[in-house]
Amino acid sequence: MAHYLDPKNDLSFKRVFGEHKHLCISLLNSMLALKQPIVEVEYVTGELIPGLSAILRNSIVDVRCTDSKGRQFLVEMQLYWSDTFKSRILFNASKAYVQQLEKGQSFNLLQPVYALVFVNQIFDKSPEMKDEYFHHYQIVNLKDTQQQIKGLEFVFIELPKFRPQNRAEKKLHNLWLRFLTEINDSTTEVPQELLQNEYINEALLYMETGAYTKTQLDAYYQWIVDKWAALAVIDELEKKSSAKVEEALAKVEEALARGMEKGMEKGMEKGKAEVAVQLLKLGISLEDIMQSTGFSEEEILRLIEDRKKQE
Repeated sequence: MAHYLDPKNDLSFKRVFGEHKHLCISLLNSMLALKQPIVEVEYVTGELIPGLSAILRNSIVDVRCTDSKGRQFLVEMQLYWSDTFKSRILFNASKAYVQQLEKGQSFNLLQPVYALVFVNQIFDKSPEMKDEYFHHYQIVNLKDTQQQIKGLEFVFIELPKFRPQNRAEKKLHNLWLRFLTEINDSTTEVPQELLQNEYINEALLYMETGAYTKTQLDAYYQWIVDKWAALAVIDELEKKSSAKVEEALAKVEEALARGMEKGMEKGMEKGKAEVAVQLLKLGISLEDIMQSTGFSEEEILRLIEDRKKQE
């Protein structure tokens, strides 16, 4: 029986969409519905925004590419949400747009930049948008939205709101979103609809744990801890003044270092157990820990009892 990783993880997301151009093209075309579909891409490396802390950097998945027409695409998996990320994404896309031109070149050479952001939290909680997971932003005239200033477009997809729909024209759109929302560490059986599509089936192969080395799997579980640590950091920063920012970051990083050091010494499964214990100490819910580690509630409760006995 195959065991899978979560495609929203930095390592596994980049394995699928940052190393296999045809899968990246399929994802982009199915989400953006461009008038002129993407036929070829080249990956672009390098950070657009320097200076993020190690923890916060690990909470962002970023795949950048340019197609044969010169259009740029920024793909991110946002694990948590705050209003400040809208500004960061706007900055990212704007910087990519501006950096196209060398000094003295014509503005006519500028090509559009598209930001595609998958959000693993619900950020629009208004009643009228409770079932709307797809948010497409353009620069338009308020009185006539058909009049558009072209150059920047943004698509935000709230993954928790997504529900599969039986619409033939959106088949691949739905399948990719099902891949991102239904496949995780606890998956033991993959729905036939996903297996029957050649692109999704190939992506699933890259999610199998057997496709990764022990070092890569260690990094994967480290990422899980970093993800929850980032959430804890944000919660801390919301409660504390800016003067306490470094103290909050240091506190969480110290906890992570202790947990993962012990985990590496004891092997992968025992390492996951240590991860679960550290997540409990950070105040993460049992349900979230179960999803992240693959442990059942009974196993986690047993870990708590074992730890109490050791102490």
